[in-house]
Amino acid sequence: MNPKPPRRTAADFDPEGLRLFDKYVHGALDRRGFLEGAARYAVGGVTAAGLLETLSPDFAAAQQVPKTDARIRAVTIEFPSPQGHGTGRGYLVRPASGPPPGGAAPPTTGLPLVLVVHENRGLNPHIEDIARRLALANFIAFAPDALAPLGGYPGDEDQARQRFAQLDMAKTREDFVAATKYLEGVPGGNGRVGAVGFCWGGGIVNMLATRLPDLAAGVAFYGPAPALDRVAAIKAPLLLVFAENDEGVNATWPPYEAALKAAGARYEAYRYPGTQHGFHNDTTPRYDADAAGQAWQRTIAFFNRHLRR
Repeated sequence: MNPKPPRRTAADFDPEGLRLFDKYVHGALDRRGFLEGAARYAVGGVTAAGLLETLSPDFAAAQQVPKTDARIRAVTIEFPSPQGHGTGRGYLVRPASGPPPGGAAPPTTGLPLVLVVHENRGLNPHIEDIARRLALANFIAFAPDALAPLGGYPGDEDQARQRFAQLDMAKTREDFVAATKYLEGVPGGNGRVGAVGFCWGGGIVNMLATRLPDLAAGVAFYGPAPALDRVAAIKAPLLLVFAENDEGVNATWPPYEAALKAAGARYEAYRYPGTQHGFHNDTTPRYDADAAGQAWQRTIAFFNRHLRR
């Protein structure tokens, strides 16, 4: 039996190639643009197309909690979003030992609630897995799909990015405001809602903190700052996670931090040395196991501290 090849990491790639990939992921380059630019970094018999394939997500290999795991119960539900697209849809996961989805539980004895906000590609298998991981940590997790009005996550990352660019972002933001309010009243929950988001989703968490005074906690992984004139409205404690090599997001941090300090907001911020944007996403080589593990431990501890009654 041949041994499994070692997992590729960011250190195996030219930093400029990683920057190109970051632009591609965030829509600044299309597939053709990436392939043309990456050709100079494709060495050792590896083509630009091969480089893209290596850097792209491998959802199956990274899955930590199978959909059929007996320790959880998961359902897809719809929720009203009158200021958004009218109706939203998402993935609701809870521990199997808790009350059934339709069952009632006194608010003071229910489980804490966490909204999970995906990157700029909709509710893909990785974010569903994140929701299941939270359920195993004894939270009720809800992961809405911003692409629901366009048919939902299409199962292909390129198509997902293309659909994402077609969204009415004002309505999409309202969908996530509505999803947070919906989650607050989910049966079996304790009414205390936190939010965690990644990349675009981190920006949504920052935005929600400016919009929802009842948000109990927010964790933003490498998310851009919200509108600075809204920062004074933030009431929720925040945990803000940054990669070292993330020029676009990190450029938004100094003015955001100044606004948080001026508002007297409660926040913790960590920048993880040597990491790339997306370092918590274990489906790609940008994943950094040590930094991701530490950031996730801090996330769970933060939610335990602020969401449990």
